[in-house]
Amino acid sequence: MISKISKILLGALSIVLILGTCGCIGNNITNNQNVEDTDILDTNKDLNTIKVVDLYNREVEVPKNVNRIVCCGHGCLRLIVYLNATDKVVGVENFEKEWIPWGRPYRIAHPELADLPTIGQGGPSPKPNPEAILKVQPDVIFVTYIPKEEVEKLQERTGIPVVVLSYGELATFNDRELFRSLELAGKILNKEKRAEDVIYFISNTLEDLNNRTKDIPEDEKPRVYVGSVGRKGGIGLTICKYPPFVAVNARNVADELNKEGRILVSKEQILKWDPDVIFIDEGGLKIVLEDYRKNPEFYNSLKAFQNGEVYGLLPYNYYTTNIGTALADGYYIGKVLYPDRFKDIDPEKKADEIYTFLVGKPVYKDMKNFWGGFKRLNFSEE
Repeated sequence: MISKISKILLGALSIVLILGTCGCIGNNITNNQNVEDTDILDTNKDLNTIKVVDLYNREVEVPKNVNRIVCCGHGCLRLIVYLNATDKVVGVENFEKEWIPWGRPYRIAHPELADLPTIGQGGPSPKPNPEAILKVQPDVIFVTYIPKEEVEKLQERTGIPVVVLSYGELATFNDRELFRSLELAGKILNKEKRAEDVIYFISNTLEDLNNRTKDIPEDEKPRVYVGSVGRKGGIGLTICKYPPFVAVNARNVADELNKEGRILVSKEQILKWDPDVIFIDEGGLKIVLEDYRKNPEFYNSLKAFQNGEVYGLLPYNYYTTNIGTALADGYYIGKVLYPDRFKDIDPEKKADEIYTFLVGKPVYKDMKNFWGGFKRLNFSEE
């Protein structure tokens, strides 16, 4: 079941930042609304455990008081950081220790997590290590994007309740599953109020982005494109219904293809579109720079390059969706496309406001130092 606040948000936000939908956000969500206990099925007579329903619709019995947890899978630890519950984490994946943290603001903000024991490899193919998990004695194991049969095996081998969380489709916002996951983990960790606050913060931020731009006539919007959304695809790797574009009602030329999600388009197609403004995901900027040096004629044939309308964005899809970075990208895009609608916004300060709320520290400078940050790109000088 979906709680009251998720039901309200589903109607208001399902048309913003999810695959295949565009539109406006509806009514405000007031910060004093309570999250119903709809994920709680039963409290045992001894009052020591409760039953919950996870994101695979599994009934799981968990301790009523949870003090020790581990997280396995794409973005799982990030959700716990959002809930201000890092003090309960007793082990982390090796991925969180050895991979650079600069694409994951939650790890930049919490370097101490790398000092915890290793409980599995993590990364593209996360494999929890039951023996290592048993050594740190968690009360609950949270997981994301691990096959159901593997979840069942992990619970059977450890004897520890395993609770599945989710962001929905990878590289997108899915409000139903994201918000339900926050509510569920918040209930288990006695962080209900924090979960409610995080849901409100995300929805309120999306509503602000939408309200600033929803009434701009389509023919008055610049035609925009985002390229190199990934480390290997180059300028032609883009996303239809690109979430930060959807958030500010941008006119994405890739949407003309009537496709969904990430796609690879040809340079001929980009020349045909000839967008007014081009954004480059800085996670793949190096590839674009290398290609520019080999083929400057293509790039310099585009009006955006001729007019200096090419801008860098922070990569937000790193071990699934870094929600704070995607929201910060939305404000920067809005500032570039509609400066009069965002004249009160300093994108760098706004990014730190978002990061501070979600992960506890203003880490924009760290992201900027590694990736390049929000800036106009001059390829002749890069």
